Formats: sequence, C-alpha cells, structure tokens
Amino acid sequence: MHSVTDYGLARRAVLRDFRRGTLTRLDVCDAHPELIRAAQCIGTEIADECPVCGVSRMRLVTYVYGEKLKQANGRAISTEAELRKLGATCDEFACYDVEVCVECRWNHLRRQSLHGRLHEQPGVATARRRR
Repeated sequence: MHSVTDYGLARRAVLRDFRRGTLTRLDVCDAHPELIRAAQCIGTEIADECPVCGVSRMRLVTYVYGEKLKQANGRAISTEAELRKLGATCDEFACYDVEVCVECRWNHLRRQSLHGRLHEQPGVATARRRR
C-alpha cells in the first residue's frame, strides 16, 4: 500500500490568504521556468480549473526522488509505466505531484507518495514472482 500525504489543506490556506490579500499574485504564481517547461512538455492535463486565473487547462507534473534512483533522482516522469518500472527496480522512493497553471504560473504540491518494492500492493509482488 502506498503511503500518501495530501496537501489539500495547505493549498486551501494559501488560496484563502491570497483571496484575503495577505498574499499577492506574485507570491502564489511563482512557478520556476523549469516547472513550467515540464508542465508544457510532459505534464498531464487535468480537469481542474486554476484557482487563481480560472484557466481550465492546468497540468500535473510528477517528480521522483530517492537515494537509490541514480539518474532518475529528481526527474519528472511522464507515464504510469515509467513509475511502475522505477517501482520494480527500487526499494523506496518518493513521488511528488505538482499542479501547475502554465498561464499564470500558479503551482502547488498536491500530494506526496512513497513507491517501490517496499510499498507494493498485496498480491502484485506474488503475481510477479509466479511469472
């Protein structure tokens, strides 16, 4: 079972502070150029509307981090297949999903999850071993 941390409460707090005027648009729309590039090139389009500018073409970018990932450490990944392949070759790594609006540069960490052989779902490892 994957361990998942959801950052929805933190997101709501940032948006609340933005709407109250405590944070400016420059404070919340500060995506790094590399994050914008990753969102445009390999990010997955999601149905959610941007909470800042209202554009409905937000993107989700997934990054992986782990000591044993070697060249993949810190890399954005583009497919579920790539995530499964890393999971089959590494005991543990963290996966970070970041929502990005390429129009206004809003970005926020949605969730963090642990993956790898130590976090396989029951039955998946058994089925792999039988092959």
